[in-house]
Amino acid sequence: MELITTPLEGCYIIKPAVFPDPRGYFFESFNEQRFNEKTGLNIHFVQDNQSMSSYGVLRGLHFQKGEHAQAKLVRVLKGEVLDVAVDLRRGSATYGQHYSVVLSEENKLQFFIPRGFAHGFVVLSEQAEFFYKCDNYYNKASEGGLHYADPALNIDWQVPAEQLLVSDKDLVLPGLDLL
Repeated sequence: MELITTPLEGCYIIKPAVFPDPRGYFFESFNEQRFNEKTGLNIHFVQDNQSMSSYGVLRGLHFQKGEHAQAKLVRVLKGEVLDVAVDLRRGSATYGQHYSVVLSEENKLQFFIPRGFAHGFVVLSEQAEFFYKCDNYYNKASEGGLHYADPALNIDWQVPAEQLLVSDKDLVLPGLDLL
């Protein structure tokens, strides 16, 4: 497992060691001990989630507030997505900045997003199966969000705006200036 730092402190790309052979491939997708040793964190995931979406579906930008905040380790099982994290940690040198990475079944990269970040993704392939681990349980009363098209963020979602499919709930999320 290779740990790749990003410009946002605490966000990491994880590149697994993949072992291909004539039968296919094998890789260890997560090892808590190795992950914590490499990052210096003490993460213990308690919930796994999976979604399937088609081209242009944009999910996000979501977060959990307060004691229900969540760190996430995300990856793509099938297809390809553009995955985005936005730093919402007040006082952080990178507050309001985002980082994006293409995750796919081919590159097998994973993206670790710590607590204090908004997270979202858009599907770039015909379909995508998205999988993520959370270090805290979901709590509906603590959910929050940030509008995906906030001009202050200036995120290039790599899908034409007219082809995006966004939930009604996500369309009315506030901009960064209203959080």
